[in-house]
Amino acid sequence: MRWARSVWGTKIKANASKHKALSWRYANALEAQLRTEVEALMRLAEAADNTPPPDTLDIPDEIQRRQDRLAAIAAAKATIAARADERDVQAQAEYEAKLERRADKARQTGRKPGGKPLSPPTRGPRDKDQVNLTDDESRIMPSSGGGFEQSYNAQASVDIDSGLIVSGHVTQQTNDQQELEPTLAQLAGQAEAIGAPTALLADAGYYSGDNVQAVADQAIIPYISDARDRHNPPLTQRLSEPDVRTDFDGPVDEMRYRMRTKAGRAIYAQRKYTIEPTFGIIKHVLGFRQFLLRGLKAVQGEWNLACIAFNLKKLHTLAG
Repeated sequence: MRWARSVWGTKIKANASKHKALSWRYANALEAQLRTEVEALMRLAEAADNTPPPDTLDIPDEIQRRQDRLAAIAAAKATIAARADERDVQAQAEYEAKLERRADKARQTGRKPGGKPLSPPTRGPRDKDQVNLTDDESRIMPSSGGGFEQSYNAQASVDIDSGLIVSGHVTQQTNDQQELEPTLAQLAGQAEAIGAPTALLADAGYYSGDNVQAVADQAIIPYISDARDRHNPPLTQRLSEPDVRTDFDGPVDEMRYRMRTKAGRAIYAQRKYTIEPTFGIIKHVLGFRQFLLRGLKAVQGEWNLACIAFNLKKLHTLAG
């Protein structure tokens, strides 16, 4: 399909210099310790007329030092709490989307969904939530090799026909679901120069009813998986073709039907050999596996350079 775009995101490590972080649990413990120490120093100051403190102890200086640290801890806790609020909003939206999918499946099958009932997300800061004191705009994100790293989430979309990167941005959000609309805005802004996409391919990480609607609203055909791709599906499933339908209950229903057709599956399959190799080349061939600068604005510039470098390499290949 001409002018199709494939979208994907990957986590890239933040600046590799030693990171200093403060967790919610340690911040609270340290805050309590410092407050206790300030109270003890205040008692020493009050008793100074009768019992002079040691010559090596400058009480006003010691109190001020602790109050400065308490102010820094309060600022760090406020940042952690604000990020927890953002996470809670996102988690609630994901929870409601899952409930919607379960209800939709129940309507389609006529059966009550099996498995453990969904639990609402836990709200508020968690003990391991932390703020990075080295690059406070980076975030803790799951790494490809397991575990977690201080990272940014780099996004890109690739033209299916040429294999060139046509949009890219960096976000602090670990979840890709919120990054489809910024990508659509970028694609719309450059449509006059390079053409508007007729279709958009994305994996299940980008799926939501709102995202499907947003793509359809721009007269782009969405191919967004609503579930993780199953490896080696049965032959009957690969060869199956649903009955012809023309009545659809909105863009989501229409897209799900489209993704079950042979033509739809063939178009969606192009995502795996366009966008995924692009990130593999950037990381393993160009060697761009971590950011060298700090701060969202700076790493956005780095990501732009990485995408330009990839496109120059790709153009050289296309030119023969």
